[in-house]
Amino acid sequence: MPNTVSNNADYPVITQSQAIYKRGESLIPCGTQTLAKGIEQNVFGVAPIYLKNGKGSHVWDVDGNEFIDYTMAVGPLSLGYCNDVVDNAIKIQLADGITFSLVHPLEVEVAELVKSIVPNTESVRYSKTGCDVTTAAVRLARAFTGKNTVLCCGYHGWHDWYIGTTDRNKGIPQVTQDLTYTFNYNDIDSVINSIDNDTAAIILEPIVFEAPKDNFLQKLRDICDEKGILLIFDEMWSGFRLAAGGAQEYFGVRADLACFSKAVANGMPLSILTGRKDVMKLLEKDVFFFTTFGGEALSLAAAKATMTELVNNKVPEYLAKQGQKLIDGYNAIASELGIDYTKCSGFACRSIITFDAKAGNPLELKSFVQQEMIRNGILWGGFHNMSYAHTDEDIDYTLEAYKRVLSLLKDAVNSNSVAGRLKGDTVKPVFRKTGNFNTKPKTA
Repeated sequence: MPNTVSNNADYPVITQSQAIYKRGESLIPCGTQTLAKGIEQNVFGVAPIYLKNGKGSHVWDVDGNEFIDYTMAVGPLSLGYCNDVVDNAIKIQLADGITFSLVHPLEVEVAELVKSIVPNTESVRYSKTGCDVTTAAVRLARAFTGKNTVLCCGYHGWHDWYIGTTDRNKGIPQVTQDLTYTFNYNDIDSVINSIDNDTAAIILEPIVFEAPKDNFLQKLRDICDEKGILLIFDEMWSGFRLAAGGAQEYFGVRADLACFSKAVANGMPLSILTGRKDVMKLLEKDVFFFTTFGGEALSLAAAKATMTELVNNKVPEYLAKQGQKLIDGYNAIASELGIDYTKCSGFACRSIITFDAKAGNPLELKSFVQQEMIRNGILWGGFHNMSYAHTDEDIDYTLEAYKRVLSLLKDAVNSNSVAGRLKGDTVKPVFRKTGNFNTKPKTA
């Protein structure tokens, strides 16, 4: 019998998952199209590999096991699986068509809606994935300023200009790698030391899990104004979650260009570039950024419905309320158990659980907690990606599960047996280098 959302006696049977994986192992590199969903991010041998369906905040794998999901498709499901309002909008549009030979009215309707929600939106362009619009923003910045170098902070997708800064940079020409450098969040000196006369853009995730300190975002804005550099916000995670209008609304800091995806269409593929009209006007002739599926109507219908729901139901406030319960509850449990090597931090809409190396290998600690959360019917990758579908019942049960699992973790750490209690493979990092790399040498 499949496991349910409960304190199951045994780990879930994943026979069907493993059989499907065997079929695709030699066909699909890494076995996935999205690295964060792959087997290296989950305890292979225990975690389900393939999900079949979902509703609200719950999912079922191909073996019929049920879980509360805190990954939420790695971010896009701001309202939850199979939201009735969004799904109905998709069905209505599907009856009329998906992609057309001329422009569809939804392109204008959604642009008007975005403008009404996102501050400083004077122009709008659509594409399909987040890296599409971050790359377009960088190209626009270079064209508008006549300069070439880019400074970045955070994750911005797989395209050459960014991924060349990481240790997954094979196939990227050195000349391209030499045009992008990283800086450290909340370290204004690392920005100032990297700027030169050829700096076109500063692009960053305005928040990841750390809050800006000492007016960091406004200082970036001031530097960009002073130096003639464009400030670009990559709002894949903060957009429509932190506030309906994203980080620009939440922090009151203006970006020249802002990039959105994930939360905007509740799972349908859509990304949005917004920003200054004088910059975006270059898209009319000088900068080429067009795509066959940019105006695909199902995603636009989903976006219109999703954004309307997000605003009308004050979803960002709900995410903050539910997410804060998990942050406070997790930390209270850890404190009660007397374990100071794990904590939950970040923003309430998206928080992270971390483990201190003083208790052992952090990846082994994370793997052990993930393994035991899965046995308790919770799909967990170390994050709380909150959705409008996460109920009070979900939160209460999750905290009960954390109390059980952290007690087991404490016992495993005290007996130095974490690795020995793992039933599968230890999870692995996505990137080996995550900070203080590819920084530009300070100019004399």
